[in-house]
Amino acid sequence: MNTLIFRTAAPVITSLMTLFSIFVLLRGHNAPGGGFIGGLIAVSALAIYGIAFGVETVRRAIIFHPLSIAGFGLLIATLSGMMSLVVDVPFMTGLWIYPSLFGVEVPLATVISFDIGVYLVVVGGFTSIALALEEKDRD
Repeated sequence: MNTLIFRTAAPVITSLMTLFSIFVLLRGHNAPGGGFIGGLIAVSALAIYGIAFGVETVRRAIIFHPLSIAGFGLLIATLSGMMSLVVDVPFMTGLWIYPSLFGVEVPLATVISFDIGVYLVVVGGFTSIALALEEKDRD
């Protein structure tokens, strides 16, 4: 399935799917979406790109090793949960701060940092599996 049309359309499809995955990630908890679904959409985008251009191109595109991405996401998610213990509330309680950025109050929460961690765990873990399967299939 390595046609000229597919190789031409794959970067556009991958870009749109990645942008949509970030939208779904940021939309989570207020509406359907979140880190897991956003991560699956991003992995699907990388899979399309990998089918079109090969495993090595995907590895160069994501820069870091997929398991490093998953490990960093796990660290972020764990630290987001532990923040509640620091302020003596139950584990995984959402905490909010409201810093002012250029005169605009920006609400930040441990909820979104947890979702970002889950997103990175899903992207790293599933990408690692998909790339390993694709490499084995080519041997």
